[in-house]
Amino acid sequence: MTALVLEEKGKLSLRDIALPEALGPRDLRIAVHTVGICGSDVHYYTEGKIGPFVVEAPLVLGHEAAGTVTEVGAEVTALEPGDRVCMEPGIPDTSSRAALMGMYNVDPAVTFWATPPVHGCLTPSVVHPAAFTFKLPEGVSMAEGAMVEPFAIGMQAATRAGIKPGDTAVVIGAGPIGMMVALAALAGGCARVIVADLSQAKLDIIGAYPGIIAVPAQALAETVERLTSGWGVDCLFEASGAAPVFPRLTETLRPGGTLVLVGMPVDPVPVDIVSWQAKEIRVETVFRYANMYPRAIELIASGKVDLRPLITDTLPFSEAIAAFDRAAEARPGDVKLQIRMSE
Repeated sequence: MTALVLEEKGKLSLRDIALPEALGPRDLRIAVHTVGICGSDVHYYTEGKIGPFVVEAPLVLGHEAAGTVTEVGAEVTALEPGDRVCMEPGIPDTSSRAALMGMYNVDPAVTFWATPPVHGCLTPSVVHPAAFTFKLPEGVSMAEGAMVEPFAIGMQAATRAGIKPGDTAVVIGAGPIGMMVALAALAGGCARVIVADLSQAKLDIIGAYPGIIAVPAQALAETVERLTSGWGVDCLFEASGAAPVFPRLTETLRPGGTLVLVGMPVDPVPVDIVSWQAKEIRVETVFRYANMYPRAIELIASGKVDLRPLITDTLPFSEAIAAFDRAAEARPGDVKLQIRMSE
């Protein structure tokens, strides 16, 4: 079937490719409607690898998706043809020790869409396990359904932080994931979230949300000093992955506060462990998410979290290569670009 194929670093094509189509008893066949372009998709396109995951053969990209069920396996009862759904892209070995501990996101055997050598979902139809497919409530659009995947990362970060009602948080980095983290932290109970970035265009977008205080990176320390009377914030989320922020990362965090590492630096970074110890900072890390899709969908359906302002533009499948080229430009005003596979 036709798919957006990364042939090699820097080369995309829209062409037919043989993909698994057999429907198992617990699987669904889904007509893909909308797919978001993730930073990892772009990184594979421009760099050909992310850490140990290297593109060594043609790879179908895309993992942020929503669509419509067209066929169900013999043992599927919770979903039926015609249901609008979003799909969690990481499938673990459900009998693994990590899965049994509730941490299936770190299962070494997980297969994740568009992570070499696993093909993604930028194709008109996919077969996917029903256990990792979630019905979209009425009023939640396909575009919002395709935003559940990145929002689930924000939900994972907010959950790991152990937010208490009334907390104040800082998010470093106003990229798509930083924005998701900020909105999840608000939904999780923070009274206010301070978002810092170098891009004023990004700050203008996230700063339009009530409860978000968007500040240039150079003004972060002064802002926290003023708003907390010098005490510091309760939670700090590092969502940029930018090496220069790490030497002074925890200066705005209060004693006993929580640092959540969300962004992934390209190379190892230096950190001042003693300064963290002197404050007895609790450090949490985030890798994807586990058991977050149902909660994320409920927050979107309730209206407590509105992700629609973060969808910058939607392009047809026929213009998928142009969409990726635009994403690679990293325009300041772009947050999330999506590809519509069908009307």
